[in-house]
Amino acid sequence: MTDSSPPPGGRQKTGRARSGDAASVRTLERGLTVLTSLAALGQASLTQIAKASGLSASTAYRLLETLRQGGFVEWEERSGLFSVGIRAYQVGAAFAGRNTLMSAAQSEMLSLVDDLGETVNLAVLRGQEAVYIHQVEGRQLVRMFAQLGAGTPLNCSGVGKVLLAWQPEAEVSARLGPAPYAAFTPHSITALEPYLKELQQVRARGYALDDEEREIGVRCMATPLYDHTRQVVASLSVSAPTSRFEKAQVPAFYQRMEQASRAISARLGWTP
Repeated sequence: MTDSSPPPGGRQKTGRARSGDAASVRTLERGLTVLTSLAALGQASLTQIAKASGLSASTAYRLLETLRQGGFVEWEERSGLFSVGIRAYQVGAAFAGRNTLMSAAQSEMLSLVDDLGETVNLAVLRGQEAVYIHQVEGRQLVRMFAQLGAGTPLNCSGVGKVLLAWQPEAEVSARLGPAPYAAFTPHSITALEPYLKELQQVRARGYALDDEEREIGVRCMATPLYDHTRQVVASLSVSAPTSRFEKAQVPAFYQRMEQASRAISARLGWTP
């Protein structure tokens, strides 16, 4: 049942607010101003954001820190620059047009699940991890599952390898952080040199494998998605138990994954 009773103290008139509510609304308005200013700037320093928002540096910083804690803003320690975070992307995706990433990928992800029967994921790069932003679950009774918004390590995931494979070596090293990298299974890559060799293979063959590197008994294939600038902006992946995704099936899986990736990339403006 829906509770239609008025708020304590009687029903408030539309547009009227108590002083405490007014202060909260004002803070929200400023926070949204900071976020939209940052979106327009792309990447920016605190000084630039404060100027664009018409706020003092101290006020802008407090709002940015609150937004950062909520995942709506990211801060790069090396450069000292702020950028829009993955949570803002997820919220904005609720009003997605046909050319946005998730909208462009949806039909192909559904088709992949129909053809392969396994769970399909969409991931983007965030800081030192890959983040799953969309998923279509497989039809199998036992199927793989990734929590949306959750991160996965770059060194031992197919999507992580794809998202770094076309990045400069210095960027790869910075994203991974100091070695040794976390080892989740005996197959995990834990040093930079073998990881760079792995990325070279990813570029050469067009896909990456998580071959039981994150979890024993699970194999994952990932392919790159390009936008109109021909840059890798996301990764498409299929995950399955090794009992259903054997190494002999890799060529067939890749043929189908590559078709889907090209179709999605074309919707994002990519041309061969």
